[in-house]
Amino acid sequence: MTTTAPDRARLQRARLAVHGLFLLSGIAIGAWTARIPAIKERLALGDGELSFGLLGIAAGAIAGMQLVGRLIDRHGSHRVMIPAALAQGTVLVLPALAPNLPLLTAALFCFGFVHGALDVSMNANAVEVEREYGRPILSAFHAVFSIGGFAGAALGGLFAQVGVTPVVTFIAVGAVLTVMAALSARWALPATPATSAAPAAASAAASGTGSDIRSGAGSTATGRRLRRVPIPGVLFLGVLAFCCLVGEGAAADWGSVYLREDLGGSPGLAAAPYAAFSVMMTAGRLVGDRLAGRFGSVPLVRGCGLLAGAGLLVALLIGHPLAAIAGFGCFGAGLSCIVPQVFSAAANRDPRRSGEGLARVASLGYVGFLSGPVLIGGAAELLGLPRALAIPAVLALFVALAATALRTPGPPST
Repeated sequence: MTTTAPDRARLQRARLAVHGLFLLSGIAIGAWTARIPAIKERLALGDGELSFGLLGIAAGAIAGMQLVGRLIDRHGSHRVMIPAALAQGTVLVLPALAPNLPLLTAALFCFGFVHGALDVSMNANAVEVEREYGRPILSAFHAVFSIGGFAGAALGGLFAQVGVTPVVTFIAVGAVLTVMAALSARWALPATPATSAAPAAASAAASGTGSDIRSGAGSTATGRRLRRVPIPGVLFLGVLAFCCLVGEGAAADWGSVYLREDLGGSPGLAAAPYAAFSVMMTAGRLVGDRLAGRFGSVPLVRGCGLLAGAGLLVALLIGHPLAAIAGFGCFGAGLSCIVPQVFSAAANRDPRRSGEGLARVASLGYVGFLSGPVLIGGAAELLGLPRALAIPAVLALFVALAATALRTPGPPST
């Protein structure tokens, strides 16, 4: 089947719209993180109090991810992601207005809730655009998110450098985010709800129960049965996402500490491991779609897991600052393509419930990202930091061994 020029133009606009939302999401997170010190100082918070406030983001994000999955399946991803994107700029301002810790925590819960809802819904829409294209394109979206994070952090840092308050910073950034969301809304792919009659009819036809789907009651009953039955394999895909994001969280918080305190690197060099990790992760995601198209998701994830795990383990065994930088670079390059492939597999495991599948996997992955630094810190107390950092490397090797879990069950293609 050939694709007409209008269809190609529609898909290109839909792809650009999702790119805009991933960029928007990254900018929001980057701008927030850049102004945390100023908010901490304004409210005179201790480290423990700030940590409690930051739990609001985590709780909100997980709540948003859990709620939004079924809304996507019922109403379509674009009807969820556009309102979430439009709200992102507004909720970004709330933490800067909070006068005390309880209200800061509540504001961060709202910010995390919207961000989690946007994360799952834009990934669901990205998978729908990927299906229309008929080839892998999901990794590039995640690369754009990383680029947005850099841009947001740089913008927030620039505002901080010239003495602009967090309120003004977030109002300015939020206005830009709102414009970006409005532009993306014009071109977003209007997906059909996954629990609509057409997909249900296709499923019923395959099982010989098509006559039941011709009525609205049949479609509703089928949707209810689907919601009660677990999606096969999604929990294990969530475990793989958890393993990868434990590593991302650990690299962000412990790479610089390892180089400075365990390897005796200079203060200026201490940031290099995470910088190498971030740059290589972005670069890997920019080429990830071509690699997935050429080799397939299972071989790609297997190779990436081996690169991440072996690269970091070898660097830890060598124990030299330059080896650490190279090892964290390999770790970032290896992890770069895994999460996009896991998300794509989760959404395609049962296309009628892609939102629910993505929500489950994203939530488990986010728990890994949050718990990773704590896990490594606790292990470092018992084993020392070099041995503790072997944990995310071993988890990456486990992902490589379990890569076949990404294979979507179904009839052979013809």
